[in-house]
Amino acid sequence: MYYNKVEICGVNTAKLPVLTVEEKRELLVRAQKGDGEARQKLIDGNLRLVLSIIQRFTNRRESMDDLFQVGCIGLIKAIDNFDLSMEVKFSTYAVPMIVGEIRRYLRDYNTIRVSRSVRDLAYRALQARERLSISLNAEPTVSQIAEELREKESDVYQAIEAIVEPVSLYDPVYNDGGDSIYVMDQIRDESSSDETWLENIALREAMRRLTEREKRIIQLRFFRGKTQMEIASEIGISQAQVSRLEKGALERIRKQM
Repeated sequence: MYYNKVEICGVNTAKLPVLTVEEKRELLVRAQKGDGEARQKLIDGNLRLVLSIIQRFTNRRESMDDLFQVGCIGLIKAIDNFDLSMEVKFSTYAVPMIVGEIRRYLRDYNTIRVSRSVRDLAYRALQARERLSISLNAEPTVSQIAEELREKESDVYQAIEAIVEPVSLYDPVYNDGGDSIYVMDQIRDESSSDETWLENIALREAMRRLTEREKRIIQLRFFRGKTQMEIASEIGISQAQVSRLEKGALERIRKQM
């Protein structure tokens, strides 16, 4: 409902400027030297980035105006903290900053309340993870974070898990201007491989060639889990007959598959 919105937080999104990579770098240099006008131009020139990011959260029923403002805070933090010596695009640095700010807002105002002590431990763990990532030059494990904080590993793990934002199966993970790709599109059902699908087709074809009585015995025996005695009583024949019919039907199914 907000994808085609022209105005958000009083900003006319149709008139937002688009900056080139060179313009962004020049403005970043000037902004970090204290040029307020350059800083404002940099903010205005990246509002489209904020707008594209908040669309990931449209299914949360949150106010898009609120999320836009929170995203702008993340953008400003990215502008103020971006290291020009890093050989990365500004957007590469800004996107996780904006997303992180929005997720932090959603965590703090989530209807599922996490105790203050658990939330504090989680935030300390996240800060420790950042420090360790720099010192180790690698992503630290939970045990390393726990050791750094002198806390139990299980407590640290549970605290981090408690503040993780639930992901909807309908959250978009990619959009190139056409059809979106959602989380559910990336989930594989191991029980429904091509081989299983083909086997099911072959089984149905083999079952079609059985007599009506044989079909009923196979269905009762293997799909409903009934014993040969129960089947014999239900269809009015002896157990020996059920056994013979079952064996013959299975043999024909094996040959046809």
